[in-house]
Amino acid sequence: MKKVVFFLLAVALLTAFVSCKNETKDPQADPAANDLAIADSVPETSTPEFLYVTAASGLSLREFNNLNSEKLAVMPYGTKLKIIAAESNATMTVGGIKGGMNEVEFNHKKGYAFNGYLSKFFPPEPDISAKSYVEELQKLFPKVSYTETTGGTASKPSNTETVLLPTTHWHEAFFVAQQLFDFPKEFAFPEPKGKDEQVIKDKKHKKDVWVSELLVNRIDDNLEKIAYIYKTKQFATTVTITKVNDMMQLEKTEVVE
Repeated sequence: MKKVVFFLLAVALLTAFVSCKNETKDPQADPAANDLAIADSVPETSTPEFLYVTAASGLSLREFNNLNSEKLAVMPYGTKLKIIAAESNATMTVGGIKGGMNEVEFNHKKGYAFNGYLSKFFPPEPDISAKSYVEELQKLFPKVSYTETTGGTASKPSNTETVLLPTTHWHEAFFVAQQLFDFPKEFAFPEPKGKDEQVIKDKKHKKDVWVSELLVNRIDDNLEKIAYIYKTKQFATTVTITKVNDMMQLEKTEVVE
């Protein structure tokens, strides 16, 4: 009889042990396991997005998402900004550029900046060659391309550099070309609306410069081509900006006179 009682007691203890062990596997019953399950389901933080200031005179950081709010700071040309929230809709037009106010972080300050003067392309450093700049850009934007050709005659040789940028924004291409090919910062981005053909003179060019002007071509109040023309007694330079399919083409041609 004692053996039977002992056997029944052993079976009961074994059953209780197995039951307790199975219960700890249930995340609903075990707080620690439940926390682990929740932690595993949280997605990883995405990589922050950064954009660069393209306004030659700097870009205002404002307290709120309108142009009349308090100015918190002026962010210099080329500043790399962390984007907290991007405005995808065109809610305003500034200098012929359509855009909206992005929420950004600058020097540990949070505010808003007009995204028409922000670019995904970091600005060219002073005196960098077009080829070197493209090589740096290609690390982030593989579609960027550079080609160089020579032509002309023995007495008037020419050299043409062509850069293709993966963007369809005229203002973004204009600011890169202006810095990369070094034409006067006095030339503001030309507005899409206007005459079909417009010539904008450089009022500050040197005496030995024969021509320094911006030629703008439009069709139905849309930009068709922007060209900067520079001529002296020794050589002539033409920088053109055009749209080619889903890319913007920047081309610089130099001719020795």
